[in-house]
Amino acid sequence: MSQEPIHVVVAMDFSDEIMAKLRAISPRLQIERLYPNVPDSVWPQVEVLYTQQNFPEPAQAPRLRWLQTHSAGVDTMIKQPIVKAEDVEITTTSGIHAVQMSEYCLAMMLAFNYKIPLLLELQAKAEWPKKPRDMFAPNTLRGQTLGIAGYGSIGRELARQAAALGMTVLATKRNLKETADLDSYVEAGTGDPEGVIPSRLYPPEALASMVSLCDWLVVTTPLVEGAPPVVDETVLDAMKKNAVIINVARGAVIDEAALISALSSKKIAGAALDVFKEEPLPTTSPLWNLDNVIITPHISGNSTRYHEKAAALFAENLQRYMENKPLLNRFIHKRGY
Repeated sequence: MSQEPIHVVVAMDFSDEIMAKLRAISPRLQIERLYPNVPDSVWPQVEVLYTQQNFPEPAQAPRLRWLQTHSAGVDTMIKQPIVKAEDVEITTTSGIHAVQMSEYCLAMMLAFNYKIPLLLELQAKAEWPKKPRDMFAPNTLRGQTLGIAGYGSIGRELARQAAALGMTVLATKRNLKETADLDSYVEAGTGDPEGVIPSRLYPPEALASMVSLCDWLVVTTPLVEGAPPVVDETVLDAMKKNAVIINVARGAVIDEAALISALSSKKIAGAALDVFKEEPLPTTSPLWNLDNVIITPHISGNSTRYHEKAAALFAENLQRYMENKPLLNRFIHKRGY
C-alpha cells in the first residue's frame, strides 16, 4: 500500500483542538485548514477536501479524489461541476444529526400533545383557564402510531426513541429487501442499523396506505433533484383527521400548497415545520397565520457539538480512505442522494 502523503484541505472553521485530532490520525495526512477561502494556488495538490461552500472547478483540482461535505444533503451543491465529476467520491455528514433531529421531532410531538403553544399564549396573558383539566387532557405518546417517511439515519434513531416510549413504528424504505444499513455513519448506541424496530416497512409508493394508520407522520426522506413531492394531496387526504405531520427533511418534499389547504380546512390536526421550499419563509406565507402550525427556522439538525460530531465522522472516513476501505455516507449519483 502506498505511503505517499495525502494532501487534505479543511475549508471549515474547525477549532485547533479538532485539527490536532485529525492530524494525529496519521503522519501521511498533510492537513491544512483554509477558511473561509481556499487560494487558487492550493487546488492542484488537493486530494481530499472537506467543505460546505468552497468548490473548485474540476480542471483546478486534477488530483481531487474525495469530497466530504459538511451537511447531510447535497441538494444545495448538486449543480457544482466537481460534485458531478465521476472520479470524485462524495460523502455526507448523514448520521451526525440523528440524535438532535429525533429529539426535535419528539419535542414537537409533545408540544402538540400537551398544547404547549396554548399554554405559552395563556401565560403571556397571565390567564388561568376556567376548566384547565378539560382543556389540557393529553393523549400520551405511548400506544400511538408513528409513521416515518424515509428510513435513513434520522428515521432509525427516531424509531429507537419512539419505541422506547411505547409507540408503534411504521416506515417507508426504498429497498425493502435490505432492511439493514451498514454503510452509513451511526453514533454508538443509537439508531436501528439492522432495521428491526418498525412493525412494518412500506415501499415509498405505499406512503398513503401507511399514513392512514398513523397518528404522526415524520418526513425525513432526502430531496432528489427533479422528483415530485413525496407528500402530495393524495397522501394528505389519506391521513387521519387527528394526525400531525412533522417535516425535518426539505421543504420541497411536501406539496406546500396542498399542505396549507389541509391545515386550513382541518383535514389534519397540525404540522411542525422546520424546512420550507423558500427560506427564510416569506412573511406573506399563510403558514404564519395558522393556529395549528409550529414553525422553526431550519434548526432541527443544529447542535452545540456539530463540528465535533462532523469531525468524528470525517476522522473515521479518513482512516477508511487510507486503508482503501469503502467510505461511509457515499453519495450515489443515480439515486440522487
